Amino acid sequence: MMNSEQISDAEIKEKLDLQYLSRVVEARIFASAEPVHAKELLVYLSDPAQLETIIEMISERYGATSGIELVVIDNQHFAFRTAADVAQDLVLERAVKKPLSRAAIEVLAIIAYHQPITRSEIEEIRGISLSRGTMDILLELGWIKPRGRRRTPGRPLTWGTTPAFLDHFGLESYSELPGVDELKSAGLLRKGQMIGGLSEQLSLGDEEDDISDTDGEEDLLSADFLDDEWAADDE
Repeated sequence: MMNSEQISDAEIKEKLDLQYLSRVVEARIFASAEPVHAKELLVYLSDPAQLETIIEMISERYGATSGIELVVIDNQHFAFRTAADVAQDLVLERAVKKPLSRAAIEVLAIIAYHQPITRSEIEEIRGISLSRGTMDILLELGWIKPRGRRRTPGRPLTWGTTPAFLDHFGLESYSELPGVDELKSAGLLRKGQMIGGLSEQLSLGDEEDDISDTDGEEDLLSADFLDDEWAADDE
């Protein structure tokens, strides 16, 4: 049998191992320009169950007194971000590759609230055909991705948003998207309009077989919420 001293030594060794592994995981997240998926962190661990403990250890290191915090996005991606209470005192400059058109913002919003959604459904909601360039811009930014094929005649491809979309707009999950009442109070919806999917749980499964039909209601997104500088529409 192991005596108390041996058990104590084993516990100390395990704690030291976790401390080292937490530093490795911390460095991996810090070095990445994009949120890191949990699967990418598991390669450094001998036991997947260690990840939860390690994330807690890292979060404690960046506590209330730190200007940096570890954020969890969509329950499976991790990233370091500026603490919210000091962010207002910082001015950051970002190079914007392409200005987003009015159409791109509108399509992105439709996908976010209706995903998984097909191209034809996007066109039906907007009431206008979708140019190829609009989807290309959103794909290039990494904000949308294919979500599998609908099990209907023709098996059309469906689209959804990505963790990069959540990260860019400061959302930890899709439940933080503004609801109908918030959009109405902010004047982002015209009278009588609704955004489908807000009253129901969004279907966010990655498996192709999980893609199911959505009701083809005549829900419309208002374009009035778009800035004037995004005046370019689909041609």
